[in-house]
Amino acid sequence: MDHGAHHMAARCSMHMLWNTQIIDTCVVFSRWHIRSNLQFFFSFLAIVALGMLYEYLRVFSRDFDKRIAVKLSIQNPRRTPLTASGRSSPKRHGDDTKKTGLLNGSRVTKKQGFAVPPLYRAMRAVLYGASVGLSFFLMLVFMTYNAYLIFAVILGAGAGHYILGDTIEPNGLADKGMACH
Repeated sequence: MDHGAHHMAARCSMHMLWNTQIIDTCVVFSRWHIRSNLQFFFSFLAIVALGMLYEYLRVFSRDFDKRIAVKLSIQNPRRTPLTASGRSSPKRHGDDTKKTGLLNGSRVTKKQGFAVPPLYRAMRAVLYGASVGLSFFLMLVFMTYNAYLIFAVILGAGAGHYILGDTIEPNGLADKGMACH
């Protein structure tokens, strides 16, 4: 038996500390095993693209919600506020959109807006699920603790925000940035 000619296959190395390893880095899956500098380069570009895709999903979801709201406001010119239960109710004289909380006495705002039809709710849920799933995937890439891959996530998010964030609404709410959820 000749053990001298036995070659062991390269294995993924997983560091739980900050590192700059390139060769034998695995990105989330053992099948995404980086064995060369060229593979690392393409992996870096793929992660930048995923960061940009996350930003695109976030912006697309926000714009999709706006389009739904406009369509619903055109279909329902007389807006009926939603109650806390989510059911529409006619506005009565003297109704205030704010009520006092039962336990702490603070002011609580009732739900306002339009009831979203099931098809639009399903589409919004798919977009939300894709966005959350991608954000968790990017978190796992971040958790490789590889400085280059962390930079790729940040670069992708920043580039996506720069490219897609060319307008701002003065009365709009601040957008949630890249987060796991």
